Amino acid sequence: MAKRDYYEVLGVPKNASDEEIKKAYRKLAMKHHPDRNQGDASKAAEEKFKEAKEAYEMLSDPQKKAAYDQYGHAGVDPNMRGGPGADGFGGFGESFGDIFGDIFGAARGQRNGRQVYRGADLSYAMEISLEEAAAGKESQIRIPSWDDCETCKGTGAKPGTSVKTCTTCHGQGQVQMRQGFFSVQQTCPHCHGSGKIIPEPCTTCSGQGKIKKQKTLEIKIPAGIDDGQRIRSTGNGEPGQNGGPSGDLYIEVRLRKHDIFEREGDDLHCQVPVSMTTAALGGEIDVPTLQGKATIDLPEGTQSGKTFRLRGKGVKGVRSSYPGDLYCHVAVETPIKLTEHQRKLLKELDDSFKKSGHKHSPNDKGWFEKAKSFFV
Repeated sequence: MAKRDYYEVLGVPKNASDEEIKKAYRKLAMKHHPDRNQGDASKAAEEKFKEAKEAYEMLSDPQKKAAYDQYGHAGVDPNMRGGPGADGFGGFGESFGDIFGDIFGAARGQRNGRQVYRGADLSYAMEISLEEAAAGKESQIRIPSWDDCETCKGTGAKPGTSVKTCTTCHGQGQVQMRQGFFSVQQTCPHCHGSGKIIPEPCTTCSGQGKIKKQKTLEIKIPAGIDDGQRIRSTGNGEPGQNGGPSGDLYIEVRLRKHDIFEREGDDLHCQVPVSMTTAALGGEIDVPTLQGKATIDLPEGTQSGKTFRLRGKGVKGVRSSYPGDLYCHVAVETPIKLTEHQRKLLKELDDSFKKSGHKHSPNDKGWFEKAKSFFV
């Protein structure tokens, strides 16, 4: 059967640009790919796929395209273009690889034909106080760094020797493995993607070309940062491979347990011990805040568990417009280690309370009414 015109196969005019030819081939290749056509339609799809591949191979090559435009099929010798192999899909990696490269190439990244790898990210835990988290601070941390080996000057080869191009992948860092209809690119097993072989590695760095050291890094902790939040230091992670970018360093902030305050978002909570007499008589008490001393006016008869809210005395979060509040929870203390005189006075006071019934105990009467069925 006579071959169809290559322009007709791709559905483009003879004056089509390289991009139009590539776009047309991409559309046909994805449509007729064997993986997308199973059953009775697979044979016809396979033929159309091979036809489109051959047309693209001819028209994407400037010299072959010029010969075809002038002489037609007669101007293109099949023996010169390395037609399909035994499985009918020779050159799959080269011709169809452009299509997958457009879709996936950016994720892998390549440099000089070699696959490059981004370095791994590093994590560093930094413990700070609540006061430091609220106000922010500048700090120094020691982290691992990688410097060029002074012995081999970063080449990885023993002094007096040199790095060789990998003979397996010819410096590309990748090899093609053919399986049936597919030709798959894989990282070269001999050079591990570097494209280079080091016959005699440097004994100082074991052929890595870099030495692990420590460096001091200046870190700025933003005001209002909370427990578990992270700060990213770009490029201070592990170095990339084959010229790839370095990873990042993530500093995770951990707040030390505070002696007085507990943080809940931008709000603070604290327990305020109050003597029995102060709670009964009322009066002013001083409470601590991160900004200094504050005063609370206790009403007469304040009960244990009563909460007082001090607006704006919490923490202003990293992304907050206003600071949170401070919640002071009253804890009425029962006196201990009483003297005989104090015990006598309290006994007299208790007797006077009992003579007055329940009016001095706001919760006493209601509680006994609810619980009396349990005492029967």
